[in-house]
Amino acid sequence: MATISNPEAANRRARVIASDILTYNPEKAVKGIEDDNLFDILAEMIDEGHEHYKAEVAPELYDSTNFYYRAIVDVLLGYQAHVKSKIW
Repeated sequence: MATISNPEAANRRARVIASDILTYNPEKAVKGIEDDNLFDILAEMIDEGHEHYKAEVAPELYDSTNFYYRAIVDVLLGYQAHVKSKIW
C-alpha cells in the first residue's frame, strides 16, 4: 500500500477509520456516551485504528497533524449527538 502524503487524503482516511469503529460498535458507542466513558470502552479499537492510520500516513504528515484524533472526536461524538448524556 502506498503511503499517504496528501493532507486531504490523510484526513479522509482518519475519518474512514473512525467511521468503521462506530459502524462495528454502535451499541458500545451509545453506552459509552450515556455512561461518559466512551474512550475507555472503545480504547482497544481506537488504538488499533491509530496504528493502522500511523502505518498508512507519511511520517512527516503524521507528525505535523492531528487528523486521527480529531476524526475520532468528530465522528464518535458528533454522529451520536442524539444520544442522551450528562456531558451535553
